[in-house]
Amino acid sequence: MPELFYAAACQTDFPAAETRADIASRVERMCEIVEQTITGYEPFFDVRLLAFPEFAHAVPVYPTVVELMDKLAVPIPNEHTHRYHELAKALGCYIQTGSFIEMDDAYPEHLFNTTVLIGPDGILSRYRKVNPWIPWEVHSSPHDVAGYNEDVFPVANTELGKIGVATCYDWLFPETIRELAFKGAEILIRISAYMNPWGATDPMDWWTLVNRTRALENTTYVVAANQGATMRNYPPFSWPGGSMVVDYDGRILAQADPGPGENVVVAPIDIAALRHERDRRLGHDTRAHTRSELYEYLNVNRLQSSDGDINRDTLERRIKDAKTRLKFGD
Repeated sequence: MPELFYAAACQTDFPAAETRADIASRVERMCEIVEQTITGYEPFFDVRLLAFPEFAHAVPVYPTVVELMDKLAVPIPNEHTHRYHELAKALGCYIQTGSFIEMDDAYPEHLFNTTVLIGPDGILSRYRKVNPWIPWEVHSSPHDVAGYNEDVFPVANTELGKIGVATCYDWLFPETIRELAFKGAEILIRISAYMNPWGATDPMDWWTLVNRTRALENTTYVVAANQGATMRNYPPFSWPGGSMVVDYDGRILAQADPGPGENVVVAPIDIAALRHERDRRLGHDTRAHTRSELYEYLNVNRLQSSDGDINRDTLERRIKDAKTRLKFGD
């Protein structure tokens, strides 16, 4: 394992793809960013891990599963993940891809918002967004798929350390990130399309608040890549960038200036130091201090799994049902 390496949080600013044929040009540009970052910083830093935002390949610009399946969805692996693999092998790096809209023959009625971690040896993990941004996103969560038996929260054991990832809205659910941490993640990657007005500036600045909190409460590094897309590209929303790297005490090590546009920020990752602190600390080790058996709320399924088509109407009904159960404490 390298004693010290650098991670890059990379943000993009692409027009929304209209068909799957548009994805290749996005991949081409992201591969250029990888090469430019690694070779450009080589005299100064050893950049080994690069993360790209949610929706970097395709945005769910169509409102139904049928339209997304017809026009934008792709299987994984595909020619694009192969391209990333060849680049990772040539440069000795690890790439957390922006998300794909994924179709899978094993789940023919479902689409997933999916990112993969790719290293010199190929695809190391596939993460499907557990908490779609409902009611707007009609992707499925693994929670919605009857009999789903794949690893919902994969953590890849790499030469750089143990790497987990979760997508955008997932990070507003402490349980999602906590699960990755309890499975051993030392570096947590956030791929995100985190839009205004909740973005990267006061008075809300949920982006910074959540990234720093998840880092310190789990004693992990966080590499957070956010969309830097303008409203012209993805109406009605705009994304404020602010991509960042945070250390295991919640310190911001690097952050892109808020605002649209491509940007890359790099910062050091010292896994040996993290491991030393995890072993050394008696105080503020919230993983070791967790009294798991006290928390009953996780034993109740509030947002019910889907029993049919996922669309805005059915999502709104499920949300209202969950709110009713909350009122009665069930």
